[in-house]
Amino acid sequence: MSDYIYMLESHLSPDQNRAVAVVQRAAGEAGLNLFLTGGAMRDMRAGFRIRDLDFVVEGNALLLTKAVTAAGASLVSTDEARKSVALLFSGGVTAEIAMARREKPGRAGAKPQITPATIQEDLRGRDFTCNAIALSLNKASRGLLLDPLNGLADIERRELRGASPYAFYDDPGRLLRLIRFRVRLGFTVEERTQTQAANARESGVARSISGRVLGEELKQIAWEDSPAEILTLLEESQLLGLFSPALAGPKLNLPGILKLEKGVRLIPSDMFPRSARLGPFLSALTEKLSTRERQALAKAVDLSKSDLAEWQKLPARAKKLETALRSPRIRKPSQVYHLVSAAALDEILFLLYHSALKPVQDRLRNHFQKYLPAVQAITAEEWAQVEGAALSGDLKSSPKLQKARHEFITRRLDRRPPKPPPAPEETPAAAPAPQAAPAGNPPSQGSAGTPPRGSGWRTQPGAAPRRARASQSW
Repeated sequence: MSDYIYMLESHLSPDQNRAVAVVQRAAGEAGLNLFLTGGAMRDMRAGFRIRDLDFVVEGNALLLTKAVTAAGASLVSTDEARKSVALLFSGGVTAEIAMARREKPGRAGAKPQITPATIQEDLRGRDFTCNAIALSLNKASRGLLLDPLNGLADIERRELRGASPYAFYDDPGRLLRLIRFRVRLGFTVEERTQTQAANARESGVARSISGRVLGEELKQIAWEDSPAEILTLLEESQLLGLFSPALAGPKLNLPGILKLEKGVRLIPSDMFPRSARLGPFLSALTEKLSTRERQALAKAVDLSKSDLAEWQKLPARAKKLETALRSPRIRKPSQVYHLVSAAALDEILFLLYHSALKPVQDRLRNHFQKYLPAVQAITAEEWAQVEGAALSGDLKSSPKLQKARHEFITRRLDRRPPKPPPAPEETPAAAPAPQAAPAGNPPSQGSAGTPPRGSGWRTQPGAAPRRARASQSW
């Protein structure tokens, strides 16, 4: 096995490894050369978690759609011009399969001319060298690494370098991508690439960025972990106005975006698809805009009907969840857990940002900080006992098995914590025995057993000392 194949399989999750196997099998049956490219290779070499799988085939990638969807993947979108498909696999794994291509830029505002190409030509036409790396997944050359622009060295230096001196003129959308990658990866921008980007901005080529590219880039920003920093750098580079001139200045809601980032960090990343961030992000971003300004932004970035509907209907959907969470009938941890677990994640994130009701905020935070970890701590042996008991009895159908799991979670969350054992009583230390005075020496005044002079005590022969009555009258 190639070292790169071993490294790849070690970095991928089990669901991602299964997705790679499905695409690899489909490409082999279709007789197409398959390569893993782009962000997956970059993140693997840089030590980041691999978010998405980017495949390239030398040929028409659309030919793989039927075989891949038959294996369980869902088709998200199709780009006929670029012969590419976006897919969703089980476990929330996202992937794209694209044709190896050359893109020749057209005139200002015109669509580029797209023609099939080899994998080497495809890599040389990419945006940055760190994204111009490919790994062969073909049977004859499996594990062969392709790096025509020495991108591995730039990854080692943690540096962003343009793949071509004309990269920003060929595709002005790369000006936006440069800032986003700089924030996400924490890389510095190579000096010559900085100059090329500055010259491209001054020439005004950014004005030719299409609405489709702006919309895709805005979604990518929404899916990032630090969108506030990206927006700040876009404003400093005078590129934020491309999305909406109204966002420049005081209407840029950076405090709101930072608050939203805190809500995102509360939710475990493995259960939060990045696509669920778009609606809450757009709500926070446009919070200070007027209705007309929001409509102008939606038109400028060419949002799809589905994205637009999710954004516009989100407040009403989240209101229903807020009403349920604030109900006085919700008293037990299991009730909160089952309610929040069944809710849409964009609604949860919207309420973490917008809801001013303390019970709602407390219950959402308790769910992610207490109840969800408690359920995740249930061992495989405990689940096996639950399922074994269910299957051994009358609970053989899937709904009844789910009911058994539901009831087990309810009992686990609602059980009272065991009382701590009582603290052991401290045994009082025994008083030390009085020492006898040496023979022939009468006890001195003030010593043990003898009252000191002037102390107010008086003794009688054979009687214990007692306190003299006070002479004052009360």
